[in-house]
Amino acid sequence: MAEVQVEVEEESGVCINEALTDDELRAILAKLQGDKDKEVFGLVCKRWLYLQSTERKKLCARAGPPMLRKMTARFSRLVELDLSQSVSRSFYPDVTDSDLKVIADGFGCLRVLSLRHCKGITDNGLVAIGCGLAHLQSLDVSYCRKLTEKGLSAIAESCCDLRRLQLAGCRSVNDKALEALSKNCHNLEELGLQGCTYITDSGLTSLVKGCQQLKFLDANKCNNISDIGVCSVSMACSSSLKTLKLLDCYKVGDESVSSLAQFCKSLETLIIGGCREVSDESIKSLAVAACSYSLKNLRMDRCLNISDLSLNCILCNCRNLEALDIGCCEEVTDAAFRGLNGDGSKLGLKILKANNCPKITVMGIGMLLDSCNSLEYLDVRSCPHITKAGCDEAGLQFPEFCKVNFRDSIWEPDF
Repeated sequence: MAEVQVEVEEESGVCINEALTDDELRAILAKLQGDKDKEVFGLVCKRWLYLQSTERKKLCARAGPPMLRKMTARFSRLVELDLSQSVSRSFYPDVTDSDLKVIADGFGCLRVLSLRHCKGITDNGLVAIGCGLAHLQSLDVSYCRKLTEKGLSAIAESCCDLRRLQLAGCRSVNDKALEALSKNCHNLEELGLQGCTYITDSGLTSLVKGCQQLKFLDANKCNNISDIGVCSVSMACSSSLKTLKLLDCYKVGDESVSSLAQFCKSLETLIIGGCREVSDESIKSLAVAACSYSLKNLRMDRCLNISDLSLNCILCNCRNLEALDIGCCEEVTDAAFRGLNGDGSKLGLKILKANNCPKITVMGIGMLLDSCNSLEYLDVRSCPHITKAGCDEAGLQFPEFCKVNFRDSIWEPDF
């Protein structure tokens, strides 16, 4: 681009910086598609660098207050800022409340802020963010373990247009924070509560009185949640809810799944692994519900009351299902895979985790393959009747790109 500027000057005798206004240069910058091209734009001269900086929308940084103040002057129109720390170790210096005060005062256009694993921030920092960034739409403070309902309530009261809030690992968060969200953040669509063990049914019931546009709710390992709270969510968010995660919520049972089947017609992902009270009765209702057409991901590992009856219903009726986890469902046998292609159509299943299912054999896997040619990952670890030698001997033909995990030898996808 610098070469182009020189050529223009030589041919016309006019300096491009004199010919073009800031708005015209910004229009040129806006037409550049790739990040590399935009970086090259800033190398032409100091003026172009300044314009490129002021137009930048996203930034990932590690900086203390002095550097942050310089950044606020340079990146004045920043929309998305990521100050997340490493999962394995904290950077030095860690993000502090002083940093958040600088951010709140200097980045007036900010809409997305990520502070994952910033262990040094407290409620005071969130109060500052709330005061300075009233138009914030997405906040991730996962594993910021000094935060309590005080700071989160301040965010809820000030940032009324909040759409996404991630609180995974914030162990001190309780129902009062959800009450504040319900009163103020009516556009909330995504909420992560993984490991927030102080959250109860009362909090969830309060939440959905005001937040009825929820599309994504992660309540994994919130072990004080039961059927009462889940049923409140399914009824209040029936038209919007697409993803619900309830891993190891051991108080959740058939009533919750039946309620989801009855009300949530757009459900795409359901995680109920470790919910040991769930049985065939509710899983069958899920298989014949309206959401059977939208359901793509179902995890029900360690649901010990699941048997062939309900699993076969799921496979026969949920034809758009892409990922299924039945690990440690010890009552499941080969019979679950019978009659899957009765209408001639193929399953769309891409991922099947069936580890620690002692009653499934090579014959069952063969029946699955007869009705499914889209499989990309199959987990049969600790299935004593399924070995690579046994599959080869039976002449099983796995799809070309399918990876079969017989003994912890390959990467395991998550969903």
